[in-house]
Amino acid sequence: MSASLGLYRLQQVDRQIDRTRSQLDTIRQTLENDAEMRECLKQVETAKAAHHRAHHELKSTEVEVEAQKIKIEQAESSLYGGRVQNPKELQDLQKDVASLKKHLSTLEERELEAMLAAETADKNLQNANTQLELIQARLGSEHKKLIADQSTFVMELENLVEEREATLAPIDSSLLQIYEDLRQQRRGIAVAEITDNACAACGGTLNSAIQQSARSQKLVNCPTCGRILYSN
Repeated sequence: MSASLGLYRLQQVDRQIDRTRSQLDTIRQTLENDAEMRECLKQVETAKAAHHRAHHELKSTEVEVEAQKIKIEQAESSLYGGRVQNPKELQDLQKDVASLKKHLSTLEERELEAMLAAETADKNLQNANTQLELIQARLGSEHKKLIADQSTFVMELENLVEEREATLAPIDSSLLQIYEDLRQQRRGIAVAEITDNACAACGGTLNSAIQQSARSQKLVNCPTCGRILYSN
């Protein structure tokens, strides 16, 4: 077997290995780092925080309203209980009751606004949780397929590694180093076929002497890109 043929076959295996590893990396990244899931979880956390604030505000306004009502009851009890007889004191109590009731109206308006905000927060949280459940269900199905594909690719990679070891056996170590260096320099393609009198990798035209040398199983490099030329 010629050196160029051996390196060409090695490159075919290496490219399959590269593709398989790339597919495994894509699956791993999808399983570990799903952008849609992260965004949905972020929305749920935001909705939870808003829900907590809204209900805390509602609870605060409810406490204030209840406290104001107690103040009004106490003031009215003093006003109508008969214990205060002085007209000036009675007039002052009437003013206090009126002021307390006016402030109660303001507090009740705030309470109503807080109730509406809490209802909105409830709906937003429910919607966020529902969306999360939908995404989890869909991704669960998708991830199940990805995990199955992952197992298939792992087995395929193991077989390819074994095939590579067998392909390496007849190749001289010095040629292998040249091949590896070219793979790094030329984006994974160290060996290029001759197609239509040109290098299939870079498109550089090849004269008849270079083509003849490649066909005679000599190790020839493309004068344009430096890749090893292979002619079948």
